[in-house]
Amino acid sequence: MSIALNISEILFAGIDMSESKRKKMVNEGSIRKITSKIYTPNMVDSLEDIVKRNVFRILGFLFPHAVISHRSAFELKPTEAGDIYLTYEYTKNVKLPGLKVHLMEGHGGGERDMPFIENLYISSAERRTLENLQASRSRGGVSKCLPREYIENYLEKHLQVNGEKGLNDFRDKARECSLELGMKEEFNTLNSIIGALLLTRPVSILTSSGAVARASGEPFDAERVKLFGVLFEALHNQPFETIDEPNVETSAFRNFAFFESYFSNYIEGTEFEIEDARQIIETGQPLPARNADSHDVLGTFHIVASRREMRRVPSSSDELIDILQDRHRVMMAARPEKNPGMFKMQNNHAGDTHFVDCTLVRGTLRKGFEYYQALDNAFAKSLFMLFMISEVHPFTDGNGRISRIMMNAELVAADQSKIIIPTVFREDYLNALRRLTRRNDPSVLIRAISRVRQFSANIQGDDFDATRNYLEHCNAFKDADGYILKF
Repeated sequence: MSIALNISEILFAGIDMSESKRKKMVNEGSIRKITSKIYTPNMVDSLEDIVKRNVFRILGFLFPHAVISHRSAFELKPTEAGDIYLTYEYTKNVKLPGLKVHLMEGHGGGERDMPFIENLYISSAERRTLENLQASRSRGGVSKCLPREYIENYLEKHLQVNGEKGLNDFRDKARECSLELGMKEEFNTLNSIIGALLLTRPVSILTSSGAVARASGEPFDAERVKLFGVLFEALHNQPFETIDEPNVETSAFRNFAFFESYFSNYIEGTEFEIEDARQIIETGQPLPARNADSHDVLGTFHIVASRREMRRVPSSSDELIDILQDRHRVMMAARPEKNPGMFKMQNNHAGDTHFVDCTLVRGTLRKGFEYYQALDNAFAKSLFMLFMISEVHPFTDGNGRISRIMMNAELVAADQSKIIIPTVFREDYLNALRRLTRRNDPSVLIRAISRVRQFSANIQGDDFDATRNYLEHCNAFKDADGYILKF
């Protein structure tokens, strides 16, 4: 339980109250002491929680003009153990409730450093990078410096975002900063790392996988790879039901494939009436007024209706890339402006979700494949493939459709029932993907795809009209507003 206060949660003696008023409030029990000259009127919450909420106000009062430095300049919060690092006028360790303040004598805030709240500074990007390359001993499992791998990944990201010129400009500013702060040795280390990233120094000095991959010519999105690891951990060793393919006959498999293609395109905005889509598939001819859209449906159908094609699953990262590009080439054949079969050359996004940088697509897919190949359950592999392709978004267009094709290929290869994402389930499906992307929570995605898998297993494709009637009964064609998927 937290207390709601109409006045400041932190009071400073001599600033917020006179000495006589302080004594009176202490005697009345309306305030309590946190540390010398710092009090709180919050009599409910723990002092540790109060300090945590007001950490920078307290530090600015106790150590005016200190510089938040070293790892704390990157993290801007105490470590899990409660350690925070400041460069100040002298060296000393100070304990506060739930907080260990490590003061280190050094240069105060300069023109390069950023003024922060309550008389504090944050060391500049160049300064904090140099600070974290200092030799440092770990005390109690915590060091003032972040791991070397963190700094290498930070610089690799800088290169990715700002290019070679941007990284060289960063190095030039860091050189000037090192001369001002007496950090020649730290700059030499920084210079070696940047040289290795730019291939002007030996790559062997690099320690992080992301930096090594960049220097080796196939960089990857380290944050996305971490996300793949989160999903892998949730799927690994998790038992999932085996659901045999109910549509064994070729005609039933093709009827299911029709609805699979129909919904997969509809969910991406390529909308047709059922009869129009059926005419396109049965005749193999596009509607005159909608040539490209018609070919989207045809291309998707040609892939998912082929049991032979859908049994292709990758046994290597090279094969993964080949399969993706082959299927995209077929699916997007009528849209040459979308570069069928070629990975994107410009970055893409959906709303405020920015997908993997175009320069990192191949490397990120290869790292994702390492997780994929370690899964041995067909449904787990299908769900992982769905998310990986969706998250990387390797093509200019068609990424949602290709991710669902890759998902279902894993199930066909294992003779298990394929999955359809019906229109009514669109928001549930997209929200589940976003939940993992934005909150590192795979549970919603696993539940959502498991549910729609059960629905899909009930779809018998023997009779087209009967299948259509069943889908209508389940609200499959409805927009989500006011309807839910039932089966």
